[in-house]
Amino acid sequence: MKQLYIDGQWMAGAGVTTTRSPSDRSDVIAEYASAGAEQAALAVAAAHAAAPAWGLSGVQQRADALDAIGTEILARKTELGTLLSREEGKTLPEGIAEAGRAGAIFKFFAQEALRVRGDRLASVRPGIEVDVTREPVGVVGIIAPWNFPIAIPAWKIAPALAYGNTVVFKPAELVPGCAWALAEIISRAGLPPGVFNLAMGPGRVVGEAMLNDSRVNAISFTGSTSTGERVMLACARRRARMQLEMGGKNPLVVLADADLDVAVNAALQGSFFSTGQRCTASSRLIVDEQIYGKFVDALAGRMAALKVGHALHQGIDIGPVVDSSQLEQDLSYIEIAKGEGARLVCGGERLQRETDGYFLSPALFADCEPGMRHAREEIFGPVASVIPAKGYEHALALANDTEFGLTAGICTTSLKHATHFKRNAKAGMVMVNVPTAGVDYHVPFGGTKGSSFGPREQGSNAVEFFTTVKTSYTSA
Repeated sequence: MKQLYIDGQWMAGAGVTTTRSPSDRSDVIAEYASAGAEQAALAVAAAHAAAPAWGLSGVQQRADALDAIGTEILARKTELGTLLSREEGKTLPEGIAEAGRAGAIFKFFAQEALRVRGDRLASVRPGIEVDVTREPVGVVGIIAPWNFPIAIPAWKIAPALAYGNTVVFKPAELVPGCAWALAEIISRAGLPPGVFNLAMGPGRVVGEAMLNDSRVNAISFTGSTSTGERVMLACARRRARMQLEMGGKNPLVVLADADLDVAVNAALQGSFFSTGQRCTASSRLIVDEQIYGKFVDALAGRMAALKVGHALHQGIDIGPVVDSSQLEQDLSYIEIAKGEGARLVCGGERLQRETDGYFLSPALFADCEPGMRHAREEIFGPVASVIPAKGYEHALALANDTEFGLTAGICTTSLKHATHFKRNAKAGMVMVNVPTAGVDYHVPFGGTKGSSFGPREQGSNAVEFFTTVKTSYTSA
């Protein structure tokens, strides 16, 4: 059984979780310890005790530890990516790519640990110097989702450690394997006991323990909007720092002047790859009515060639849905869309394969109205809605007509429209002639409106959340 990692030691939990592959329910991955309230409290206590010394540690020590972690992840990316695909359901190339990204993130923040900057300024008062410095926040609770089970933990854990914070990491219950593998690598990187702690277990136990403990100074959360709202309220009550990444209902606008092949490829990848289980997925395809029929036909043709199956098998384009609950949600929204009068162009069927898995053919709905539920609510599956638009201005208005604001895309050959869209799309990230899903690890990640709250993740901007600013005055 794979144990918890608390205060530099592996230990048993209060229960055991057995995980199975969504590609083959007979494939048992492993048994993992599940923390109870006692183990969760121990993890927080360990991080709290280790925080003062680690906060004053040398930047070279942090950089070396993070670089060692990144180096090992990259050396083992095929092994780790295979585990990821087996556990979460991404295709093997996607799993390996995600593992490689996690390694690159740790190596990036190894260097960022050496680049924490400050300022020295002249005071307006003679004979006084002013220093502005950054210090770690303290104990950071990290609550990660299941859809990117190694990359998202990496882009939270790496900056937390780089800037001198200690960590309590609670992964999603569906993907303890990737979390445990990452923790095992971190456990051998030379960090002092208590600096990093893995507390696998249910959110109602481990998550609540972190949210309500005054010793946890900050929470970095990625997950559903409903859970994010609970995190926000809990942090606000005790004035803890919070960073929330939640839902998305992302538009991809296709104008009449777009290169059709480019637009179809952006829609195909953005809407359906990773089984559509990405907060950045293109779930609303807003297409100029002049090329509406041609676009729908071309996209449906490309979709017909997609192969859905076991994530580890060669030649597979789309893996399984992550679990039965998510599959039921996807199928429910497909029925909702039919009931609302949307036209099912293709897909949307539960598939049978050689193994007992949660396979679903990607669904494309056309002739959708912007007010339809399936076109407004996040489905988090391989389901896309095509909405007709009467020119650019109408398309922009439709794109912004959502409570979410994570990412937005446009396909056009017009520099004028591309430039205007980048400035006027109400989203934290804007894509031009590329899929809405797919971002770099060295630049900021985050959205607006109901998608995000707090400082941006990733890149040099991560320093804003994981440090606090101190201003010091010295009389010469």
